[in-house]
Amino acid sequence: MHQKKLASIQWQFVRQGALLAALATGAVFLAFYIIGAYLNQHPVQLQALMVYFHVPALVRVDGTFFFLLLLIALAVAVIVGIVVGYIVGNLLKKRLHILLEAGLNLQRGILSYRLPDLGDDELGMLALQTNGFAARWEEQVASLQRLSTHNAELGEQVRHAAVTEERQRLARELHDAVSQQLFAIAMTTAAIKRLIGKNPERAAQQIELVEEMAAAAQSEMRALLLHLRPATLQNKSLKEAVTELLDELTRKQVTGITWELGDLTGVPNGIEDHLFRILQEALSNALRHAKANMVTVKLFSFDGQVRLRVADDGVGFDPDSDKMTSYGLVSMKERVNEIGGSMEIYTAVGKGTQIEVRVPLVMEAHNKGGTVPV
Repeated sequence: MHQKKLASIQWQFVRQGALLAALATGAVFLAFYIIGAYLNQHPVQLQALMVYFHVPALVRVDGTFFFLLLLIALAVAVIVGIVVGYIVGNLLKKRLHILLEAGLNLQRGILSYRLPDLGDDELGMLALQTNGFAARWEEQVASLQRLSTHNAELGEQVRHAAVTEERQRLARELHDAVSQQLFAIAMTTAAIKRLIGKNPERAAQQIELVEEMAAAAQSEMRALLLHLRPATLQNKSLKEAVTELLDELTRKQVTGITWELGDLTGVPNGIEDHLFRILQEALSNALRHAKANMVTVKLFSFDGQVRLRVADDGVGFDPDSDKMTSYGLVSMKERVNEIGGSMEIYTAVGKGTQIEVRVPLVMEAHNKGGTVPV
């Protein structure tokens, strides 16, 4: 997304201060000029004014000197306005910068950031409201992550029951399919022994039949083994599962894949499972659609967050196109939202694609009784 360049509020104060000072000075001199012109045309009033103020004589100023005096006054006023505007604008800019930094930290998922005391005015009240909002958001994310971990534990129990049922199903299929095919191969092989000397042509036909039955049995075994592949992070850490996945893809894919995995200890199970699924989806999109020569994966913990970055040098796409709402990206965003994270997609046509996911480790901070460093 293109961000509009912000104008500096400090220089706005400088411009406004200089302008107001110049206008005020001009207005004062204009008033003096009008009064002077009026008094010059009415000497009686001028004499009465001199008597009233006990002034023996008023100094008469010619036009040239008056214009020079106006220029000097305007210059002094503009300089004073610039200095005052700069000082006032700088003080306000510093306070607003603190508020802006807080907003950026919240956007990046650093929910433990808190604003300092900014005074008793509207900005100070806004800082207090922002701190309260951040605290409530942090607690909600912590609750969401606890729920995600609880769901992961429940899912583990469901998977355990499913594994038992799957084993029973596989045992039935092995007996009904592969076992029967192997028995038929054994019987046909025994018949070949008897036919090979008496009827070579018939024996050759039986050998072809054995080859067909062996191929069928092999296909059946491949299908059964595919069901046995682990679909979750069961008995594996996130780092181990990611390494295994990337190793396997490197062996099977023409596209080059490089990765960098940092320390991922302390990441809750619910977050691990979602991150693994997000990585699978991101890699699938890169390998299927990007036409990339190289895919780079980075996964690490930093600044109280776990971060996942998947980048490729492929064809990219228009960020305003319908691809931003495709099923894969929508599914990834839903998973990121479920664990209280944020996801950003950087792409352009012909410039590749980078997906960056940030998930705050709020629950770990609460469990330790401290705060996440900022």
